[in-house]
Amino acid sequence: MSYNKISRAVDYIFNNKPALNFGALFSDGTEFYRSPQEPKNGEQVKLRFRTAPYNVDEIYLCIGDERLLMEREFSDQLFDYYFVMTPPVTKRLEYYFEIHSGRVTAYYNKLFLQKHLNRDYDFELIPDFTVPAWAKGAVFYQIFVDRFCNGDPSNDVLTNEYRYINDRSAHIDDWFQNPACMDVANFYGGDLQGVINKLDYLKDLGVDVLYLNPIFVSPSSHKYDIQDYDYVDPHFGKIVKDEGRLLPEGSLFNKESTRYVNRVTALENLEASNDVFIKLVEEIHKRGMKIVLDGVFNHCGSFNKWIDRERIYEGEEGYAPGAYVSQDSPYRSFFKFNDQYSWPYNGSYNGWWGHDTLPKLNYEESDMLYEYIMRIGRKWVSPPFNVDGWRLDVAADLGQSEEFNHRFWRDFRRNVKEANPNAIILAEHYGNPKPWLLGDQWDTVMNYDAFMEPITWFLTGVEKHSDEFRGDLMGNPDVFTGAMRHHMSHLSQGSLEVAMNELSNHDHSRFLTRTNRKVGRLHTLGAEAANQDINKGVFREAVVFQMTWPGAPTLYYGDEAGLCGWTDPDNRRTYPWGREDQKLISFHKEMIRIHKESVALMKGSVIFLHCENKVISYGRFTRDEAVIVILNNDYCDKDLKIHVRRLGVINNRTMKRVMLTTEEGYDIDEKTYMVQNNMLSVVVPKISASVYVYKTN
Repeated sequence: MSYNKISRAVDYIFNNKPALNFGALFSDGTEFYRSPQEPKNGEQVKLRFRTAPYNVDEIYLCIGDERLLMEREFSDQLFDYYFVMTPPVTKRLEYYFEIHSGRVTAYYNKLFLQKHLNRDYDFELIPDFTVPAWAKGAVFYQIFVDRFCNGDPSNDVLTNEYRYINDRSAHIDDWFQNPACMDVANFYGGDLQGVINKLDYLKDLGVDVLYLNPIFVSPSSHKYDIQDYDYVDPHFGKIVKDEGRLLPEGSLFNKESTRYVNRVTALENLEASNDVFIKLVEEIHKRGMKIVLDGVFNHCGSFNKWIDRERIYEGEEGYAPGAYVSQDSPYRSFFKFNDQYSWPYNGSYNGWWGHDTLPKLNYEESDMLYEYIMRIGRKWVSPPFNVDGWRLDVAADLGQSEEFNHRFWRDFRRNVKEANPNAIILAEHYGNPKPWLLGDQWDTVMNYDAFMEPITWFLTGVEKHSDEFRGDLMGNPDVFTGAMRHHMSHLSQGSLEVAMNELSNHDHSRFLTRTNRKVGRLHTLGAEAANQDINKGVFREAVVFQMTWPGAPTLYYGDEAGLCGWTDPDNRRTYPWGREDQKLISFHKEMIRIHKESVALMKGSVIFLHCENKVISYGRFTRDEAVIVILNNDYCDKDLKIHVRRLGVINNRTMKRVMLTTEEGYDIDEKTYMVQNNMLSVVVPKISASVYVYKTN
């Protein structure tokens, strides 16, 4: 810049200083504004802050009581960029920015601009906290194995093979039969070979990571009642030794089902099943994909060999007596017994939430149990299994106190990361997860509070179980944006970028059913009501949001094919092979493609641009690309003017619409819009979602 230009700029600043341009102020934890994004212990971090040109007097980085003056680093056509180097990061640091412009002093943190600072929303730096790079923006696909695909009928659970919770096991011959109200002992035959058979379908869909609901030996269809943590259930794997009789008529004693005992205790079956799993992982990795397993470590099942409530393992070669069977069991300390004098066959153990089929694991009083589960954590992420991470079931419930819970997960993280540094640890959690996301425990969470719940309320007004309708929350932009900002603040940038963003899963109603805005469950309204009055246009709005919001978009098997269902167990319907909604599948492919082709959508910053009743617009951006998303959940068209300069979009440049969904379908034919007066002017149809892309080059 010439001396005359500098002189004129300086004169302008001091003589005609413009009012503070609040919309230009920006910083966050993405890689441009924080470098390195994930600092090592003792490393300095370069932080940037953005302003309008020549628009501020001073900017300070504030860390505790320390204030560091930031320097202007460079400018472009739209903004000035300031920077500062932090002191060496040796512990968790919280920080915010203080901006001075004339008589105006403002503060900036995760809550964005504030006149009166709320320190609860400060940014943070956490040394040595890294999340797997492969998971950032990755597309996950959750599979409830029994209901996905039957690839090997020879391993199917047989009718009357055994008894569980007052019901005898039942093989459902009609693949398309809806689940029953009490469904845990009903089996459709899905297995690991079925997953192998469909890997090419998943790869073509655009899936990066498979997350499997539990696959270890277990008597239920959901398998959250683990029987043996060391082996894949032969009903999912391979049965090579298949001898014995079914449970005799009238018998309540599973020991008499020698067929079941043989299937799940014979070492030949267990090792063969683990071999099938090894093959599955190899096929997944061969396609450049990853796999995450479900870890159920808070409780096990009453069939578990450690307690053996069913006496399946009693007297079997190679198995020690279970804690239910004998007071001399090596596993007695694994459980908390309320009656110390009731052996043999002591049923006084603590069950999770009082369920005697789910014995609570007693880590505090058993070092042996503690180390056993640490070994399991290491085992499955190590050769020959090579799993890419764990999803942790009811993770905050583990142990008898929060203090112990944190200790357990610190040790679990250390064990897993030493075995496989690139393994992800993500937890099921409701509420504020911040105490577990400080770099020493979990990487991230299933994102209920900062994803599933807010978008469900906004688009459908229905609670995630379809248990309640709230008209005051449907289309309410203030509640939506407030919830997103508040709950996102509990996640560090790394945790946010790998958060599991689901619309549906095995615990909640299918999102497509929620679009009917009805309150109901399987036992109240029946299965067919879950299919009625649904709105695929609203569902596509949700998918657009899922594929354009920060995090790891996670599809629940069959959502992409049009599956409906009330909450558990109806959400566990079988994948509709041969009856898929092919248009919905194609739509998902296109949205996944748009997601993956955009650096801004994979790892860019995010800001809300426009909010009004039933309408939300937000932007994702890097310095080279900007994406604008508009959700119109109203039943009338909207004529909108969206201010796009904040995203780095230059006036009189063009943006391309790459996706438009409506109630009738979707359109990927590109349409060009000129940005004038820093505005993108568009008419968006009723019940629609649209995506617009801008690139600097």
